[in-house]
Amino acid sequence: IPAATRQDILENVIAQATHHERFTHVVSINPENVVVAQSNAQFADVLNQAQVKLIDGVGIKIAASVLGIPAGDRVSGVDLMAEIVGRANSLRLRVALIGGAGDLAERLAYRYQQAQPEATFFGLQGFKNIKNPEKNEENRIKSVILDLRPHLVFVSFGSPAQELWIDSQRELFKNCVCIGVGGAFDFLGGQVPRAPGFMRSLGLEWLFRLWVQPWRWRRQLRLVRFAGMVLKQKLWKKAS
Repeated sequence: IPAATRQDILENVIAQATHHERFTHVVSINPENVVVAQSNAQFADVLNQAQVKLIDGVGIKIAASVLGIPAGDRVSGVDLMAEIVGRANSLRLRVALIGGAGDLAERLAYRYQQAQPEATFFGLQGFKNIKNPEKNEENRIKSVILDLRPHLVFVSFGSPAQELWIDSQRELFKNCVCIGVGGAFDFLGGQVPRAPGFMRSLGLEWLFRLWVQPWRWRRQLRLVRFAGMVLKQKLWKKAS
């Protein structure tokens, strides 16, 4: 669990991006990902080995408090993306957006490019089916990345697919900062409304998303399992 402040994380990511010297993987730690990692060893390894970790979700903060684990500020992937994109022009960053539904990445990149002409944005659909990527899709992404040589790559495939794919492409992204941002493209592109600020500050964004996208109810069951895991660990610590 990271103990860094929001500002430290932002400055660290920008420093890694502007130095453009190594592969840097930024991952989000939230209750859903922690639960998935219990049964997916490869995903757990990717989360553990990531160079930068974000506390994305109030559940992690609560769990850390209950278990006596120092924890830093909450920083969601969508907030980090918005802040970095906001600085892209002044830093003359080259930014690739990969994923999202339809041509959403392309439309976002076009919008950002119009607003920030000193930076370079490029959007790619990614894969129609991330579980069964086609060779021509992989070649297209590789060609764009090698030509663009981005400082930053935002990937919106959803977890754990985006983290596993980024890790599998470490050689391609050896000079990039790669960030899996889940549904950030939908929020930033206006496809899905985001919870009001007061709900986000109270840690109730998950409830708003459930109301807007009721099909997510099965995923929310992981929150119950996560709470059980935290309680089990708390009792185990007391017993030992």
